[in-house]
Amino acid sequence: MNNGRIDVKYLPILAFWLLGLIWGSNFIYMKLAAALITPEQIVLLRVLFGFVPVLLYAGLRGVLQRSHLHHAHHFLVMSILATAAYYYGFAKGTALLPSGVAGALSGAIPVFALLLALVFIPGERASLRRVLGLLAGFAGVVLIADPFSTHPGAAKVQGVIYMVLGSLSLGASFIYARKYITPLGIPPAALATYQLGLALPTLLVFTGLEGISHITRSPQAAIGLVVGLGLLGTGLAYLIYYYIVDKLGAVTAASSTYIPPVVALVIGAVLVGEPITARDYLAAGLIFVAVVLISARTRPVARPLAVAE
Repeated sequence: MNNGRIDVKYLPILAFWLLGLIWGSNFIYMKLAAALITPEQIVLLRVLFGFVPVLLYAGLRGVLQRSHLHHAHHFLVMSILATAAYYYGFAKGTALLPSGVAGALSGAIPVFALLLALVFIPGERASLRRVLGLLAGFAGVVLIADPFSTHPGAAKVQGVIYMVLGSLSLGASFIYARKYITPLGIPPAALATYQLGLALPTLLVFTGLEGISHITRSPQAAIGLVVGLGLLGTGLAYLIYYYIVDKLGAVTAASSTYIPPVVALVIGAVLVGEPITARDYLAAGLIFVAVVLISARTRPVARPLAVAE
């Protein structure tokens, strides 16, 4: 740092941690909004306000090409798997769970991505390390859901199911992207623009708009949704992710997924005072161990390039 200015060489590292903080805070924004509007409406507004900065960035970079329209069917599939269905699963799950617990469950995304990769991608190998990682990840998810409790909480189990479905949708998008999108060689900023842009009409078809204005009843929830979840948590997060990939590589960028569960737990337990139990912390620890085992010395399976938490 010189004369109060940050040395440029440290910017990628700062961006790495900033991305983790942004992704980790998404869950409290979803939780606040869920008290006023439906999960479908949360996703619609998130994608709308996230699409704007990504579109501007892609336009300034000149990466949007008319020839890309030939692959619109692939972009539509990605918009459903990696945006609409994925975001809905997380929004619905977060509405039913403490935000910190939902954030902890989001850490299992690489677990489900690897599971689908092993099933559908030829050449993916189930090494002992990976198998142990899968077992640890599933143990963490089951521990949070606690389906065998004598007093099971229906809402909590349903919330975990929605989080799992969201993770599976994202995992499926990873398989699809690897098979159909990556070979196209289209710049990530363009892919993100098409993905978010095509998700909007899909969401409009399936989202009832009645009561969506209720979000304005709470300035805190409205700002959190528009700025925190939309502009920052979706739009800016995409752009920071691309920057990290460019400066530090895809493997390092993928490892930023370690940070959000910790951030979400801290926000939920310390700042908001959510009832997070020792069982939940143990489950989060198992999920973290699972991601470390899965990611160690392997290609990243955390998410397609054009995905934000």
